Amino acid sequence: MFVIVGLGNPSKEYENTRHNVGFDVIDAIADKYDIHVAELKHRAKLGKGYIGGDKVILAKPLTFMNLSGESVRAIIDYYKVDPETELIVISDDISLAPGQLRIRKKGSAGGHNGLKNIIRHLGGENFQRVRIGVGEKPKDYDLVDWVLGHFGKEDRKAVDEAVQKAVQAVEVMLKDGADAAMNEFNRKAKE
Repeated sequence: MFVIVGLGNPSKEYENTRHNVGFDVIDAIADKYDIHVAELKHRAKLGKGYIGGDKVILAKPLTFMNLSGESVRAIIDYYKVDPETELIVISDDISLAPGQLRIRKKGSAGGHNGLKNIIRHLGGENFQRVRIGVGEKPKDYDLVDWVLGHFGKEDRKAVDEAVQKAVQAVEVMLKDGADAAMNEFNRKAKE
C-alpha cells in the first residue's frame, strides 16, 4: 500500500494558488483513477483506490500547510506504512521554474514549511517526494504573498502541464521506483 499526500491549504480562498499544487495533483490522480477523496479522517480528506495493481490512499491534509506533519504522521501510523518506501509527498517548490518537476527519495525541506513539519513529525528526511516548480518570488515580494498568490496565465499553463506530468511520475514511482521516475522526470522545464 502507498500513501500519496498532496500538500496545500484547505478552503476556497487558497484554491489554484502556488502553495496548493499538491492538492491539484491529488485531484488529478483522483480524477484519472476514479478515486473519491472525501473521507474525513486523520485531519485530512482521504480517498482509497488502486493505481495499476497497487492499493493507494490519496490524502489532502486539512491542517493547513505548516502543520501538515500532524496529519501525515497520523495516516502513516494508522495504515502502518513505511514512510521511506510507501509514502510519496507532493508539494510546490519556489526554487524551481514553473512547470519543472523534481523527484527525490529523501532530502531537506528546502525552506518549505509543510515539508519541515512532516520531517519533524516523521523524525527524518527519508521519504519520497515530488516537487513542482512554481517560480521564484520576485525581489521585494513577500514570500507568503507569493506562495498564496495565483499564477499568471503562462505560468498556470506550465503548472497545469506539470500536474499531469506529476501524475505520470507517481505512476512510474509506484511501478518502477523513484530512481526510474527521477531519470524520466528530473529535467529542466523548456524555456
